[in-house]
Amino acid sequence: MQWFSHLRDVDPEIYNAICAETQRQHAKLELIASENFVDYSVLEALGQPMQNKYAEGYPRKRYYGGCEFVDIAESLAIKRAKQLFGAEHANVQPHSGAQANASAYMAFLQPGDTIMGMELAHGGHLTHGHPLNLSGKLYNVVAYGVRPADAPEGPEQIDYEQVRQVAREHKPKLIVVGASAYPRLLDFAFFRETADEIGALLMVDMAHIAGLVAAGLHPSPVPYADVVTTTVHKTLRGPRSGLILCRKDHAKAIDSAVFPGQQGGPLEHVIAAKAVCFKLAMEDEFQGYQRQIVKNAQTLALALQEEGLRIVSGGTDNHLMLVDVKGSLGLTGKAAEERLDSVDITCNKNTIPYDTEKPFIASGLRFGTPALTTRGFKEPEFKRVGALIGAALKGEFSEEQQLKVRAGVAALAAEFPLYSELREVLQPVEIAAAEVAP
Repeated sequence: MQWFSHLRDVDPEIYNAICAETQRQHAKLELIASENFVDYSVLEALGQPMQNKYAEGYPRKRYYGGCEFVDIAESLAIKRAKQLFGAEHANVQPHSGAQANASAYMAFLQPGDTIMGMELAHGGHLTHGHPLNLSGKLYNVVAYGVRPADAPEGPEQIDYEQVRQVAREHKPKLIVVGASAYPRLLDFAFFRETADEIGALLMVDMAHIAGLVAAGLHPSPVPYADVVTTTVHKTLRGPRSGLILCRKDHAKAIDSAVFPGQQGGPLEHVIAAKAVCFKLAMEDEFQGYQRQIVKNAQTLALALQEEGLRIVSGGTDNHLMLVDVKGSLGLTGKAAEERLDSVDITCNKNTIPYDTEKPFIASGLRFGTPALTTRGFKEPEFKRVGALIGAALKGEFSEEQQLKVRAGVAALAAEFPLYSELREVLQPVEIAAAEVAP
């Protein structure tokens, strides 16, 4: 059976969309910090008959029969997750990072309880108490942030003294640590000490840095936190999904919060793909990959600085960086994102600390190196990427300049092809024009 042969015949419109998306991922330079390209083995694990199986419950404790083989896959995923991160307990059923966070909250909190998390505008995450998110609607939220850009020590880095002050004043039941746009190391020992001082629980959302943690390139939160949540699809390079790790004494509460608290039947084909991801993450190649992610991020940050762009906090310790394009070039994040997209460089606009723009406009861009590192890019290629970004963002950006930058992007993409076997199979078919707008 040839991949996608049935889909091509049954639904050529969806087939063509998949063809186009696969080609887009190859032809453009992917710099969104939360995206990555999974291994063929993970793709294969996602597209197989385990997706047909209902399996409410947990291995050997299901509410449905016929679960003996999905039990094998889920048990392997649990065993590997615990081994990879040195955790006492793992729940591999969360459909996403947001579901994992919601489950962790449900395990420990009652509506109206106080939580403390990082301010979204300073690099935090929507699910850490933003008022538009369920976490901000169910719980009383207090926030901590980063120091101003002109602070004499640690500019635009977490203000740990403020963390302690806010914790002492408000005495949250749960302290949430983690970020979606923070380029520096996190001091989990400090947060544990602060939580113990006020009698709070400590939760770490390591979604962005999970791969770095697995490789030992970022301190692990597992020894410090009561519960650790993460996605699997960012630096960990697995399927789009979530994971919860916790101490053994919290296992029952966490498992009950995931099912039946937050979810019904688990996605067993995705869990099988998680198991594959965890196996790959324990191999030596993965360690080298993670080291290269950090080297590439630091190279790109330096290259952008040489192009005259200000890097928030002055650099990066992990896989991402924030760039103040408004302060550097007078461009909003939205305008800069659109300009880069026009020359096949994909990133996202992002607020920077103390931003005066609305989030949909923003003053910054967020760049990450995991996806292009997967393609094989190293320091020389990221120097070229930095120069291409500078050429796209500076000056009037004439049609001639656009063509020149686009050619540079195409050359890099051709040097490091993505999903070549898939692209050979995925050839668009002729179909009548269709209205696809919702």
